[in-house]
Amino acid sequence: MTFPLPRTCPYTPPPRLAELQREAPISRVRIWDGSTPWLLTRYDDVRAVLADRRFSVDPTRPGYPARGPASRGRRTGRGSFISMDGPEHARLRRMLIGEFTVRRVEALRPAIERTAARLLDELAAGPRPADLVAGFALPLPSIVISELLGVPYEDHAFFEDRARAMLDDSAGGDANRAATAELARYLGTLLHRRSTRPTDDLLGRLSAGQVATGALSRADAVATAILLLVAGHETTANQIALSTAFLLDNPEHAEVFRSGAPATAVDELLRLLTITHLGRRRVATEDVRLGDVTIRAGEGVIAAADVANRDPGEFADPDAADFARSPNHHLAFGHGEHLCLGHHLARLELRVALSALLRRLPGLRLAVPTGELPFRHAHPIYGIDRLPVRWD
Repeated sequence: MTFPLPRTCPYTPPPRLAELQREAPISRVRIWDGSTPWLLTRYDDVRAVLADRRFSVDPTRPGYPARGPASRGRRTGRGSFISMDGPEHARLRRMLIGEFTVRRVEALRPAIERTAARLLDELAAGPRPADLVAGFALPLPSIVISELLGVPYEDHAFFEDRARAMLDDSAGGDANRAATAELARYLGTLLHRRSTRPTDDLLGRLSAGQVATGALSRADAVATAILLLVAGHETTANQIALSTAFLLDNPEHAEVFRSGAPATAVDELLRLLTITHLGRRRVATEDVRLGDVTIRAGEGVIAAADVANRDPGEFADPDAADFARSPNHHLAFGHGEHLCLGHHLARLELRVALSALLRRLPGLRLAVPTGELPFRHAHPIYGIDRLPVRWD
């Protein structure tokens, strides 16, 4: 069986994954290079592997199941801390944890709300139909991460374009590497400026507090800045757009957000619409027994969080949207020591964005049939490239 598998519904994982979850939750699949990593579809197995240090995230290890030739080609040197294991990952991650605590993120709420309101005013005053991705879903997180890092938002077209090229496996390794190098030069220049003119933003704090003291090399600082800039807008923008399309296709659910969505509603959307749809990739560093299967050292693993988040062994009525679901220990942000650093910020942005959007434009609706929407089936981050909408 070849992975990835095709969807039949844009809001639901491929039905074959649910079959595997029932019949063969740990099974071999064939990927683009002919290798046959293990595919995990059951919640408990996915959660266990993501928390097990015997499974490495290092893409340079033999046996690591790269998403494609471009992905493999660009993972040749030292990347950001999310592609590191053990103490070095923990050391670099600790430098940033304080920037993304609940308290620090909550302090950003007024600015995020103001930004959302301004973008929606501009959208409402513009032509109809409008592309909600270009007018709202993408600029909101781009502005937020720009202000948090200290990156000039007027450069957003440049860094958004380079981010897309970095993540586009169909573009080829040379295009991926060129985009990464251009972002590295851009952010390296901004970090260098902070060394002579300190600023009260994340780049400034990295430069003054970590690079200047020798705790963080310049190369690691640049890699960290790339990670935060790219992940900080690309993932959230697609989650906002995909969630909006789902709510407009299911208007009875949209009312939850118009009437002041509880925090549980955001987590339920994250569970149902998990955008890491190509699986979280690992490679075993030693033999590991998982269920009735032994995964040998050097064998790749694809942990399918999207279907694991619909495992009936963990979630009652898993295909239904239960916006009061609690507890909801979904795996949309991963699990274990590689849990997404910015998950509090992503939750806040999603909650503010959807609530503001559906209140400001109560007559919002899709301008084209769902089947005509350009869903990102082949992209590592699932979502929608354009979302044409109308409103009354």
